[in-house]
Amino acid sequence: MAGHDDGRQETGGTIPAALAAALASARRVVVLTGAGVSAESGIPTFRDALTGLWARFDPLELATPAAFARNPRLVWDWYAERRASVLAAQPNPGHAALAAIERRVPEFLLATQNVDGLHARAGSRAVVELHGALSRVRCSRDGEVVTRWDDPLAADEPPRCPRCGAFLRPDIVWFDEMLPAGAIARAEDAARACDFMLVAGTSAEVYPAAALPLEAKAAGATLVEVNPHATPLTPLADFALRAKSGVALPALVASAWPGADYAGGVASSGRDGGGGAK
Repeated sequence: MAGHDDGRQETGGTIPAALAAALASARRVVVLTGAGVSAESGIPTFRDALTGLWARFDPLELATPAAFARNPRLVWDWYAERRASVLAAQPNPGHAALAAIERRVPEFLLATQNVDGLHARAGSRAVVELHGALSRVRCSRDGEVVTRWDDPLAADEPPRCPRCGAFLRPDIVWFDEMLPAGAIARAEDAARACDFMLVAGTSAEVYPAAALPLEAKAAGATLVEVNPHATPLTPLADFALRAKSGVALPALVASAWPGADYAGGVASSGRDGGGGAK
């Protein structure tokens, strides 16, 4: 562990006692996660997902409203393939550790930039999906989520909304689109009110999500970064754990709650500490 004149502590493996104590005593915890957490479950990052037949495409050709307008079937097919690959992935110990934290603190919110749904599959309940979810499909006209649809009659078209006939699209926030107002507002409110914020697996460079830890820090929260590499957020963090989330987060849970029924990256139900944003 290396100390810093500004009070920040960086560690590669050992959990500082002060960090464990801060989490154990926290009343309002907010977590922000990014692609690094999902990568440990074998889910490629956005650009890395363009492999095989898709390798010749630029992500900007597939993930914008303009791309969908030009070739809706192409965009639909790519997301269908991504959806299938995500369903084959499993939550990792980092996901499980975050679910364990949620069960042990009075108020909790997990804001994620990931669209794979692995946090919910690991047991997290108070989750805000800032960028949407691959598992959901919505109408391109009115935005309503659709759970059932017929196969398209035309091979060059995606399925159509059963209510209005507009094309269906993935419930994902594309480039040139705003984050859902309700989702970002909920995350911002929680960040301003929390006393402990954990940022895991994200470069902390994509706004508005990257502003959440800044708001928490400004409000006096303990700010913790979990990332193998330094980021623009590192100088502001009170603690920086230089390890993958699948390693650091289970160690953090074990240090904050010694003897808790949490081992091998699989969390039990633990005590019911509230487990939700209130």
